[in-house]
Amino acid sequence: MLPEYAGKTAFFGGTPPLPEWSGWLIVIGFGLFFSVFTTVLVYLDKVYNKTTHTSEFFNTAGRNVKTGLTASVIVSQWTWAATLLQSSNVTWSYGVSGPFWYASGATIQVLLFGILAIEVKRRARTAHTVTEMVLARWGTAAHLTFIFFCFLTNIIVTSMLLLGGAATVNALTGMNTNLASFLIPWGVIAYTAAGGLKATFMASYIHTAIIFIVLVVCVYTVYVKAYSTDSIYDMLQMVASYNTDQCEAIFNDGTKTFFEKGSFSCGPVVDNEQGSYLTMMSLGGLKFGIINIVGNFGTVFVDQSYWQSAIAAKPASTHKGYLLGGLVWFTIPFALATSLGLAGVALQLPISASEAGAGLVPPAVATHLFGSGGSVMMAVMLFMAITSTGSAEGIAVSSLVAYDLYRVYINPQADGRKILLVSKVVIV
Repeated sequence: MLPEYAGKTAFFGGTPPLPEWSGWLIVIGFGLFFSVFTTVLVYLDKVYNKTTHTSEFFNTAGRNVKTGLTASVIVSQWTWAATLLQSSNVTWSYGVSGPFWYASGATIQVLLFGILAIEVKRRARTAHTVTEMVLARWGTAAHLTFIFFCFLTNIIVTSMLLLGGAATVNALTGMNTNLASFLIPWGVIAYTAAGGLKATFMASYIHTAIIFIVLVVCVYTVYVKAYSTDSIYDMLQMVASYNTDQCEAIFNDGTKTFFEKGSFSCGPVVDNEQGSYLTMMSLGGLKFGIINIVGNFGTVFVDQSYWQSAIAAKPASTHKGYLLGGLVWFTIPFALATSLGLAGVALQLPISASEAGAGLVPPAVATHLFGSGGSVMMAVMLFMAITSTGSAEGIAVSSLVAYDLYRVYINPQADGRKILLVSKVVIV
């Protein structure tokens, strides 16, 4: 353990590295900036491209989105708070097998969805939602059942985003968790209601670019600037070789130890071959991988936002966008976790099991590497992930309400103007 952390029972220990006003600045400042910036882009699109914002365009972006933009929106939709935070937690727990199973276990679904996306463009060219297809094929009972599960998926995803983001903002700045959860969505609501799916696509491209900039900085710093692949490898081998007595000597306050097995990532990994952090022969990692693969099929195939992106894409670009998006997304959790996650273990930072479980491994390592600037980088990166996915979830729910509840069961004679109004009201 590094001397500056001697005697610390937790990395953050209830003391945030940033002042509270910085949390307000990130949440409100970035929210306002992206609201104004994206709304201006939508306005310019209307003026110079003569785009007419009908209900059809609001919910499908004109059905002519090209490969690059489709791929970037898939990456941003699939980059949750958990993608950035929990991927490093499984690295902290299982070693290098954790990020592999996290990334590969969530890439399979997006790649397979590309096949479905092709069929959507072939067989349901005028569809707006997945549940419209269900209604046409299986009738009212199946339609209502799928609407229920689609809403449930959107609620669970949005809850995870807000709670994960708010908890991290609270840990980094001390900002009240409830206030952060309430304020984070408002910037997203503003530009999504103004520009619909096209605004979501444009904002997602910018969000993804910012996430990758931070990612490259972290990987470069860990493996080139501050340390090297060889030094991280050697330190991880050393950590795996520690026995209980050595771990107790590392984690002590000078008078007594506070180390308990499982409370810190020290010593050999249970159920890993030779206890190594650098092996793929990990029973815990394999179990996590199976759960991850099975669970993520539901969160992709029952999430209207992925169907909406397929509907919005050009026929020739649909499968390419999903294949490219899935492959590009793989790098985010894998690269972040194998840099910050492994560095946290190698350096024996005093990250407790409760902090790791709360997703605070990346903020802790970034704070160690960059100081308060690292905390800001993680908070901004997280805000980008939350807002990009949040806007996609917002437009997905509005489409379900407008086309599957309002137009089917409330007002079957509704015209485009009324559907557009309902879509915007639901988002707000």
